[in-house]
Amino acid sequence: MSDETTQNMNGSRSFEERVFARFDALDSTLKDLDARLQKLEAKSYDTKPIWERALAEILAMSQKLDTVERKLNVLSQDMLTMRADQTRIEDRMDRIESKPVQ
Repeated sequence: MSDETTQNMNGSRSFEERVFARFDALDSTLKDLDARLQKLEAKSYDTKPIWERALAEILAMSQKLDTVERKLNVLSQDMLTMRADQTRIEDRMDRIESKPVQ
């Protein structure tokens, strides 16, 4: 066995000094991590106005599409009405043309 005491085996610093040094290192690391996290959070908050503007544009586009859809529905109904009228007129013409001439 070695004649050195446990206290002298790990350098000249005491156990308490090594523990406190380790705590200081952890504290420093946590402070750096906190600073990085705050920077990331600040950047995410900067995107909030962009996101709100994008949502407003999406809503406006949705309203425009609703208007176009209503116009297409009206156009479709008009086309159906016109075709029904055309069919009715064609039927009348067929009846008139099929009557024998007197």
